[in-house]
Amino acid sequence: MSNPSNMGSSPRKMRQNNVVAALKALFEHGRLSRAELARCLGLNRSSSGNIVSQLAANSLVREVADDTGDRSRRAGRPGIFLELDPQSAYFVGAEIGVEHITTLHVDLMANLAAFQVEPFDGRSVSAADAVELAIAQAFGDLPPDIADRVEGFGLSTPAQMDRNGKVRIAPLLGWQDVDLNELTQNALGGGIPIEIENDANAFAFGESYRDRNAKAGVTLVLVIETGVGGGIIIDGGVFRGGHGLAGEIGHLVLPDSTELEQVLGLEFLLRSHKSQMELAETSLAQFLADVRDRVPAAVTIAEDWARHLALALVAACRVMDPDRVVLGGSTSALYPLVSARVAHHISANQAETFPLPDITVHDAAETGAAFGAACMMHRRFLSFEDRSLFEPSNDPAPGT
Repeated sequence: MSNPSNMGSSPRKMRQNNVVAALKALFEHGRLSRAELARCLGLNRSSSGNIVSQLAANSLVREVADDTGDRSRRAGRPGIFLELDPQSAYFVGAEIGVEHITTLHVDLMANLAAFQVEPFDGRSVSAADAVELAIAQAFGDLPPDIADRVEGFGLSTPAQMDRNGKVRIAPLLGWQDVDLNELTQNALGGGIPIEIENDANAFAFGESYRDRNAKAGVTLVLVIETGVGGGIIIDGGVFRGGHGLAGEIGHLVLPDSTELEQVLGLEFLLRSHKSQMELAETSLAQFLADVRDRVPAAVTIAEDWARHLALALVAACRVMDPDRVVLGGSTSALYPLVSARVAHHISANQAETFPLPDITVHDAAETGAAFGAACMMHRRFLSFEDRSLFEPSNDPAPGT
């Protein structure tokens, strides 16, 4: 992130700080009166008005009449409020998974505008081709009026990577030593900011981005697909650890030398289901149906899954003491069917002095990582990281 102290003269720095603060206030609070925004910024009405004029000139903020019927905040005639114009900017997100590519875009209020999920055989495609496919899917059907207002592209994928988007290894995709940042820049041809992130970190970030209450405290997000990815959010920010590998609970080694993700992931469940039921083919939907119908073989597989998930959560509670655990990915659909068994196994292995966190299943698991990647670009736009807000042409006229 750019250091505000290096961004010019003191009046300019103060104005830039106030622009960022105004955008964040309107995003977090929604509609605000001019007086309320001025109080949020700690400015007088005149100075706050100059900031609003700058944002309105860039079509980022608009005036709206109060149509809620709520007179509690004021007396007299209906007032005029300020809000971000949702259609003034868009942010595109993508997830390159093992079996699918998910793409979507969000508006300036971080509302999900549209998404698309397409089947994809990640093991048979090079990293460069996968990036090309994701970009083509993400931008191919965007209407021109939206495409012209895209302010960032976020890409997520299941990989160990550094902060600069360089993949050390992506075992589920067969990638190693790949510079995803460079591949994405080349494929896009420049023009818009990009950010590359591990899928679990992106999922974790997006999960709490729009929820002010969820931002407080420690949240552990587990994305259970072919493998198991983990992301940690502390007071709204991603905690990556010293090498970007924090939260990777799926790599915990069990007593039989098996990694945890090998017994929690989708492939293991389906392989076990086929073997135990002597099926030629199966699917997650079929497995879940058999668990609901209490088919003994399916219930046994689900019980093992619950026990292993409980071991992972006990380990997490002892190391990071999360307030909440959020499960994402397609395989998380099994959790509601075995939640009582997970709680039983946690109780059997967890000391009473370690409180049990709230455990929930993400309500949009299919799009979580792509949404988080888009939200990371949204956050960048509402910060000093996006210099387009501070170009000279965007500054108020002298004397304002």
